[in-house]
Amino acid sequence: MSSHVWCHGTNCHKSRTQDRVRGSKGSKVLRTRKIKQDTEWLRQSVFSHFCSQGCLMDFIKLHKDRIVALAPRTKPLETPIDDPVKCDYGYTRITERGVDNTAE
Repeated sequence: MSSHVWCHGTNCHKSRTQDRVRGSKGSKVLRTRKIKQDTEWLRQSVFSHFCSQGCLMDFIKLHKDRIVALAPRTKPLETPIDDPVKCDYGYTRITERGVDNTAE
C-alpha cells in the first residue's frame, strides 16, 4: 500500500490555503492534499481518505444517496432494556444491560 493517499474531498483542490499552492511563479495551482498513512489508527479511520472534516462533509453531501443505497434501512433498530426506575432526582441512566443505578 502507498504511504500517502489523495484527499477525496470534492472541493479540497479549491481551498485557498498555503499548503495547497504548487507550481512556479506565473503558473501556480491549488492541489488536493496528500494524507500520510503512517499510523494504524489513521488507516482504520475515516480520515485516512479525507484531510479535514470539511472535506468529509463535502463528500457526504455529494454522495449521500449512493452511500445510503449501500445498506438501506427499511425497519427501525431496537435494543431490549429493563424498565428505568424513577427516583426522587429523575430517571437513572439506562444501559444495554438494563438500569445502571451506579451512575451519577
